[in-house]
Amino acid sequence: MIESHAPQNEEERFEARRSARQRLVSALGVDMAALPREAQAAIEALAGEVLGLREDRERLKKELESASHLADRDTLCPIFNRRAFERELAREISLAGRYGTPLCLIFIDLDRFKQINDRFGHATGDQVIQHVAETLVEHVRQSDIVGRLGGDEFGIALTHADLADGQAKATRLESIISAITVRDAENTSLESVDLGASCGTVLWRPGRDAAGLIAEADETMFRRKNEKKRSR
Repeated sequence: MIESHAPQNEEERFEARRSARQRLVSALGVDMAALPREAQAAIEALAGEVLGLREDRERLKKELESASHLADRDTLCPIFNRRAFERELAREISLAGRYGTPLCLIFIDLDRFKQINDRFGHATGDQVIQHVAETLVEHVRQSDIVGRLGGDEFGIALTHADLADGQAKATRLESIISAITVRDAENTSLESVDLGASCGTVLWRPGRDAAGLIAEADETMFRRKNEKKRSR
């Protein structure tokens, strides 16, 4: 059954290419019947080459789009890597400056991620990073931008959001991530670890570029982390 279907597909592709070649020759407005057979064959061959170039262009375009998509993605998570995140943040900064709309950035650092790596291994740590990335995407709008900035650090650009909106979202995300508990189901002697996260939230101001905004949010995150340590 499979063997009989493959030639049929090949015949269909051949017929489709032949029809496309005829349409291209017809579009040229050439009276093929008035030409010698050698000229007819040359024109049809040229039309075939043009179609082949079109197909190559479309294939290369798809491959380029695919490569670009992969280059923008974090190697572990289905979100932007730092380079792509900074590029998208710069684009949103440009729009915010042009239209006068608010833009917030949340910098997220996982609190006890090293404990998880040390106690359960890096494979479990990778799973935690993936789960956190999926959680962040799930709890932001489609217009917002999520990226992994490195290690256990993440960034979220909240478009059309003022500082109060950003801080409320950061508080909510801290609560959600703090509810994540990591344990080894096969080795119950290992003590579980409650993950936790610290968020720093800043509002974009004119004159601040993407790298500067990330650095400011990073500093705010460290102040938040120290506040939590002092309150224990």
